[in-house]
Amino acid sequence: MATVELQDLTKSFGPVEVLHNLNLRVEEGEFVALVGPSGCGKSTLLRIVAGLEETTDGDVLIDGEWVNDLTPRERNIAMVFQSYALYPHMNVEENIGFNLRVSGLSRPEIRKRVHETADILDLGALLHRKPSQLSGGQRQRVAMGRALVRNPDAFLFDEPLSNLDAKLRVQMREEIKRLHQKVRTTSIYVTHDQIEAMTLADRVVILDKGRIQQIGTPTELYRHPANAFVAGFIGSPSMNFMTGRLTTANGTATVAMPGGTVLELSAAGDLPPLGEVVVGLRPEHLTVGQAGDGDNQFTGQVELIEPTGAQNHLKIGVGGESLTVVDGTLTELTIGQTVGLGVAAANIHLFPWGSKPEN
Repeated sequence: MATVELQDLTKSFGPVEVLHNLNLRVEEGEFVALVGPSGCGKSTLLRIVAGLEETTDGDVLIDGEWVNDLTPRERNIAMVFQSYALYPHMNVEENIGFNLRVSGLSRPEIRKRVHETADILDLGALLHRKPSQLSGGQRQRVAMGRALVRNPDAFLFDEPLSNLDAKLRVQMREEIKRLHQKVRTTSIYVTHDQIEAMTLADRVVILDKGRIQQIGTPTELYRHPANAFVAGFIGSPSMNFMTGRLTTANGTATVAMPGGTVLELSAAGDLPPLGEVVVGLRPEHLTVGQAGDGDNQFTGQVELIEPTGAQNHLKIGVGGESLTVVDGTLTELTIGQTVGLGVAAANIHLFPWGSKPEN
């Protein structure tokens, strides 16, 4: 295991700067996910750590050692790519042990390490099969085994589950998490899927346009987003954003919303500047009730009902906006019905005017 540290890292392709002065430290044994929209620079960042791309400026340190000039092999880092990249003419045992053979290890040592790795990944019964005889999930485990067998200082995962169907992705997430709990190798995992990042990682790094927006645990990012971009990116369904007008009086802060609703906040501290603000409301924090029943309540009309089994996903029209609501009570509703939407003061997020993220 090793620490991985990026200091003032910048990367440009010609005149285009894609990574802007990034600083990040991944501790020994930590699992960190890099997440953000397509084109935000997360795969480029991973390739720089691996030594597959050079930095334009800044430093990469592994276990405190400056490695900018070291080759990928010299960095002792193993990378698992989106593509399995297995040799079709080799069986599982040969695929896992290929890099060890190239390194010149003895046959008994290769066999020992391959079988130990196969046991960790539950591949022992598949060692003599060719890749064409394996399922997608089994092939991905072989690709992870090829990385694990090298006993690297760190694992780098570049969207390894994107080729799998939804059910298999969930299974493989569980297997990657169990693998990390067993071997505790420092890991950096790139994904565009925020659910994948939050379920796997100890800490999540949110990137946008080559800049780090926030670093924190999944719970910290969900409860205390640093800005509207993070708030809208983390959580499924995405946070609702509305405009409001923030005022304070006698230590109490309120937000006047479209349609005449006035929301009272839990505290007047840590607020954006008074006046026009962006108000964020998570769909799961909005509760459906009778119109006019309680404080901090909107009145709206049901526009859409999407049953998902355990919950209904609703679209409620409020003051010219359409709010997404997750209703776990499975309340019987009809299109066009007038309902009340309540929200606890502690669940209201405020952001500076003009910071509403693009759809």
